[in-house]
Amino acid sequence: MGGQDDDRGTMSQINVTPLVDVMLVLLVIFMVTAPMMQQGVQVNLPKADAKAMTPPEESVVVTVDKGGKIFINKDEVPAGDLRSRLSDMFASRAKKEVFLKADSSVPYGDVVRAMADIKGAGIERLGMVTEPSQK
Repeated sequence: MGGQDDDRGTMSQINVTPLVDVMLVLLVIFMVTAPMMQQGVQVNLPKADAKAMTPPEESVVVTVDKGGKIFINKDEVPAGDLRSRLSDMFASRAKKEVFLKADSSVPYGDVVRAMADIKGAGIERLGMVTEPSQK
């Protein structure tokens, strides 16, 4: 009586197996390459019980290493030039935010001087970078 009872119709389902395969391969690639992409100055961060805060993409990180050297992101800066360099960097930025990383063995006075220079450069927000303490 016609061809309407025919079992040979078109299949309208999407095969997701190749998509899952590609996504798993990408996941493995990103898991392997992510630790290699971390760059910067090696410091031994102090431990603190504080809520985790993720820095935005274009953040400026001021680092004080255990030798007392000061870095802006990865560039070393003489201690007296920190305030002027930060002022120049943030002259045209609307969001004035800096993250400070200091080695736990750095004397407190050096960290306070770096914080004073950061605030003196007109930075409105200063975040301290620490490692979470393990209980």
